[in-house]
Amino acid sequence: MTNLPYQRMEVEKKIEKIRFRGPDNLSVKKIGDLLLGHLRLAILDLDSRSNQPYSYKGYHISFNGEIYNFIDIKSELRTLGYNFETESDTEVLIKGYAEWGINILSKLNGMFAFAIYDELKQEVFCARDRLGVKPFYYFWKDGKFEICSQLKPIHTQTCKVSSEAISIYLDCGYIPSPFTIYEDVYKLQPGSYMLIDLNKKEKYIERYWDLQEVKQTSLSYSEAKEKLHQLLIDAVKIRMQSDVPLGTFLSGGIDSALVSAIASRLSKQKINTFTIAFDDPKYDESKVAREYSEIIESNHTETLCKASDILERIQQDMIKVYDEPFADSSALPSLLLNKVIKEKVTVALSGDGGDESFLGYLHFKNTQRFKKIFWIPFFIRKAISKLPIYKLIKSRPETIKGFLYCKDEEEFIKKWFLTNDTQCLNPDYRWIDTYYFQFKRLSSDDIQKAADLNIKLWLENDSNVKVDRASMASSVEIRSPFLDYRIVEFARTLPIDYRLKEGVSKRIIRDILKEYIPQEVFTQPKRGFAVPMGNWLRNELKQDVLRKLNDDFLNVVPNLDVPKFKNKLQLHMDGQFDYSFNIWKLYVLALWQEEYQVKFD
Repeated sequence: MTNLPYQRMEVEKKIEKIRFRGPDNLSVKKIGDLLLGHLRLAILDLDSRSNQPYSYKGYHISFNGEIYNFIDIKSELRTLGYNFETESDTEVLIKGYAEWGINILSKLNGMFAFAIYDELKQEVFCARDRLGVKPFYYFWKDGKFEICSQLKPIHTQTCKVSSEAISIYLDCGYIPSPFTIYEDVYKLQPGSYMLIDLNKKEKYIERYWDLQEVKQTSLSYSEAKEKLHQLLIDAVKIRMQSDVPLGTFLSGGIDSALVSAIASRLSKQKINTFTIAFDDPKYDESKVAREYSEIIESNHTETLCKASDILERIQQDMIKVYDEPFADSSALPSLLLNKVIKEKVTVALSGDGGDESFLGYLHFKNTQRFKKIFWIPFFIRKAISKLPIYKLIKSRPETIKGFLYCKDEEEFIKKWFLTNDTQCLNPDYRWIDTYYFQFKRLSSDDIQKAADLNIKLWLENDSNVKVDRASMASSVEIRSPFLDYRIVEFARTLPIDYRLKEGVSKRIIRDILKEYIPQEVFTQPKRGFAVPMGNWLRNELKQDVLRKLNDDFLNVVPNLDVPKFKNKLQLHMDGQFDYSFNIWKLYVLALWQEEYQVKFD
């Protein structure tokens, strides 16, 4: 949607750049001074009557995503006298807004980003789902705006590259909302709505949902487990609504195993499951996934992923699809897996979100362990940090020094989301403080604070971005039951030891999974959806990395400490330490600059 002075054909060309997000229909409508465009990936009601932009009595909508509980909302609207001409959630959404206005947001359970133009009020109402599963970009300057699901079609020709955004990217490997790589272009943050007054040329942004103060449940462990189990069953069930073929991701992890197992029981026929097999046994989980598949009796597809297959994705897909610099290397196998999936299904369920709510990541365990460090006076920790401890645990010197230098638990928590030893000349971490301070008083427990930062920062800006772009690049829709807001809210009420006890992460999830899969199967070591980037940078990618990361490029990267980076680059290439993430971030930035032909000021 835009009020910039384009012709209809110009808007069609702009959104054609991301045609992969909606190959089934492209439509553009001019309504007053606005142009509304939409790309459709048909999932529900495949008939053309549900194409967008969709209009109803002076309201006009462009909507990306799915409203999982649209049938319940539709029934409620019917009791109020509304009739329906389609079977789509789009019609339910626009009529729900006509009836309840902003209050429709509290009724929605889904992943969504939408804009509704109200002709009578001359307003544009926009909203994004609670957890930021679906993207929402917008350009805004002097009352002129443009809104899109990806950055590529948005008006950026007159926008400067944001030096602040690059500095943040250098530290964490992605660009968190509300920032984008460009000035005057923003991301609407999750759980927020934006109201644009076309007459006054003003915008107003407000949150309609956020994490709340933790109120611990009085349920016993067994009662909590049963309640969570029922929530998960319902979350999976409503995400299985589809008029096109559906499947599930099935890795060696327990989250995807539980989602797949529940889906298998709910389905009247065998479900399709998909996994990636790596030729390097250090990263391969295909054997475990195969065992899961045999137990739940799914139609299983296993795809062998070779280094050459993934490396092809860097140039062919990753830089072009992600629009902004994005350094999560697991995006590469994700792109490949979705390409395979598309051959059989259009919708797939995943286990994304389980680690955030149920304390699956290593840094939750380390938060428990490192609490003891803060009993040691700071001056002693500082002295210890100068000893070559890193040689004993085969870690980079900065990792040990960085954590020993933390003044308190809060600094320790935040450092997990940053590069331990910044590459910025003038590091400024106020941006992460704006995230952390939003909820630091919502819980007195440091592990819950770390979990909340995972949800608010990493989940939206890394995990969800990775999944959305990788899937939509192949015109696949991914649905994540663990990202149902009811599950996120309920998980935060659970005592820590319901989720993490005696070093066992996701305890309550594991105990639910026992009802579907024998424990001895899913207690095998988890390898994660990772790639051997350190080795690739020293071998297959080495020549191109050294060519791209030359002095001419490095010296124009805003706020980069060039000598420090070059030293790390040499140490990595010599095999002394693993600085793959530092190098990969700069390499991706160089590829992005080359692809989009932009200048750093």
